[in-house]
Amino acid sequence: MSDPSTRDEQTVREVREAGMAVRREVLGDAHVDRATAATTDVTADFQAFITEYAWGGIWTRPGLDRRSRSMITLTALIARGHHEELAMHVRAALTNGLTVDEIKEVILQSAVYCGVPDANAAFRVAQQVLAQVEDDRG
Repeated sequence: MSDPSTRDEQTVREVREAGMAVRREVLGDAHVDRATAATTDVTADFQAFITEYAWGGIWTRPGLDRRSRSMITLTALIARGHHEELAMHVRAALTNGLTVDEIKEVILQSAVYCGVPDANAAFRVAQQVLAQVEDDRG
């Protein structure tokens, strides 16, 4: 029988690696490289937390596909007014296969359940991101 602490550490390492892989696939290497390069002694535990818990523990689960997870994430960010994260996840939603029309529909749906002012702000953020993505594509 193996030492449980070794087994636990290996599991954490595997979850962290799976989380980092999904994080890179969804957000892109450039974003993740910037985030990890900016890690300090103060933020290191937080970076480990989001990689292991959010990306490794939740985004890797088989119960929902990434498109669905993106739609849910967009809605939650709209509801909470987290515009910087919303911008990042509009890009991620495109990466995860959502179309511009589907992103628009998510924002419209959120207007009913989150509020018109939140949807208005979300449309402004999404429009800026989508214009930048279009410019980046040339």
